[in-house]
Amino acid sequence: MQGLKAAAALLIRRSRAESWRALPNYHYRNLSSLPSNSSIDDDIQNQVLVEGEAYSRAAILNRPSALNALNTNMCARLLKLYKSWEDNPDIGFVMMKGSGRAFCAGGDIVSLYHLIKQGKLEDCKEFFRTIYSFIYELGTYLKPHVAILDGITMGGGAGVSIPGTFRVATDRTVCHRKHNVFATPETLIGFHPDAGASFYLSHLPGHLGEYLALSGETLSGAEMIACGLATHYSYSERLQLIEQQLGKLVTDDPSVIEATLEKYSDLVHPDKMSVLHRIETVDKCFSHDTVEEIFYALESEASGSNDAFCNSTLRRLKEASPLSLKVSLRSIREGRFETLDQCLVREYRMSLQGISKNISTDFCEGVRARMVDKDLAPKWNPASLEQVSEDMVEHYFSPLNELEPDLELPTEQREAFT
Repeated sequence: MQGLKAAAALLIRRSRAESWRALPNYHYRNLSSLPSNSSIDDDIQNQVLVEGEAYSRAAILNRPSALNALNTNMCARLLKLYKSWEDNPDIGFVMMKGSGRAFCAGGDIVSLYHLIKQGKLEDCKEFFRTIYSFIYELGTYLKPHVAILDGITMGGGAGVSIPGTFRVATDRTVCHRKHNVFATPETLIGFHPDAGASFYLSHLPGHLGEYLALSGETLSGAEMIACGLATHYSYSERLQLIEQQLGKLVTDDPSVIEATLEKYSDLVHPDKMSVLHRIETVDKCFSHDTVEEIFYALESEASGSNDAFCNSTLRRLKEASPLSLKVSLRSIREGRFETLDQCLVREYRMSLQGISKNISTDFCEGVRARMVDKDLAPKWNPASLEQVSEDMVEHYFSPLNELEPDLELPTEQREAFT
């Protein structure tokens, strides 16, 4: 296996013609100061810091005031860094973590909202192209990857971590679901679970993926372990020790890294209120073909026993964009039969349609209501499930026009091992 990995790494290094040596000196937080030519370069590089150890590198998402929300520059820097690290024979594995109380709250949707308002759709397209390209890079990475999910992890934050080798969740996830949550709440802002979400959500047990995609509900760290979204769990106060032990490793062997993570992992179980204890109800209700049938099933379950879980799920779904619910359900169902690259290409089309206003203005309206004006009273258009036509849903899965190129991914050069 190591021989195969080494051969594959050599081919990629040759194709990139030692491009890592041409990159600027990076900011190793404990080793040197940040070189830059301007205050703009300073700001861009400071949004993704780098820590260097003997045989590893760590990328630190560093916009704590914005919960480390990703912008185009951050994604471009991550892509450049990761390519250089993969080509560097002196680096065995790579890590990613966030600063402050979040790992990553997803994409910077408020910035996207303002770009759309200013008519700068090309800048929005560049953001989606860049982040999806990085996600594919991570999903096909030749070296082991460790993501430390200590803090809020939403949307794009899941996208830039879950495709990697290891994901470490922590106990901060449990604090009344306020401080460190995993969620894909896109339907609540008139969008769809993207950044590879239709791939990893569709592969969760039963119909948990449909439940999470449509409701936007959160998972705790213990729940992430139980359903497979995280590979390891650790109490937050032990993370420094884990990072110290990882920093001492001189290896590119995933089994050695896994052994270290296992040594310092903690055993946890979802609490009694967890959705995972209601998986039979989830499967019964969310296995239906249409959103309308899902609503009806939840209402039927709730009517007989006044089931609190079904009632809260119904309330959550009624807050979401009707169009987004139907689009998201189809996306998860298609993702179940697609590879990661196919999901990303399709999600790119869907994202461009979502921001184009050709079909609906729900994305801008959802961001306005929840993130800008914060009145929590979006006016969805269409306003009801009955008004969402099949043609409207179908448009989301089509190119904007005949001249609009699809997302191009290097699938011939980079194919995932699994």
